Amino acid sequence: MNSAELKEKYGKKRVPHEWRGTDKLTALIVTFFGSGMSPKAPGTMGSLAAAIVAYPLAILSSKYWFQYTHVINEQATGTRTYGLFLVAALIVFFASIPFVNKAMKDTGTKDPGWIVIDEVCGIFMSLAFIPAEIILAHPWILAIAFGLFRFFDILKPLGIHKMEKLPGAWGVMADDLLGGVYAGIVLTLGLILFFLFV
Repeated sequence: MNSAELKEKYGKKRVPHEWRGTDKLTALIVTFFGSGMSPKAPGTMGSLAAAIVAYPLAILSSKYWFQYTHVINEQATGTRTYGLFLVAALIVFFASIPFVNKAMKDTGTKDPGWIVIDEVCGIFMSLAFIPAEIILAHPWILAIAFGLFRFFDILKPLGIHKMEKLPGAWGVMADDLLGGVYAGIVLTLGLILFFLFV
């Protein structure tokens, strides 16, 4: 995005408590339990809340999700848990569409900053390629995922900006999902290089 588009999207005045124009359940979901109600940087607050929630999700994933045991020369080398964050991102994506549409219709807005459920989807997608055990062993990965996702979410390179042109809630959610994919790819490649040379 160029500077004019960034200023228009992030520099506009927000109406205080605009989210009050919709029902409580919808507001709770689209603001991700109120994190989007922050008067400053609601997108960052929503992303941060999602990154924090990701840690207990990784714990649950490591105990109750699909696991794969690596076997080399007939010896088990460790168990890895895959897939929870991918499933979580897709559930958040599709389940949020009607709530985001309702919130925008009720308040007469188009992709307001307080709708942050799309950021939650993006954070989960950025972690979709990382086994839960790796996240639990190295919690700093959550901070890296947060930073990478915010980079792609704010600047919207590589076609992300075009996803915003999809109608209604699809445009709100799709650009963050794609941003999460890019962040996840960069994060995964970076971690592979890190663990190979450290």
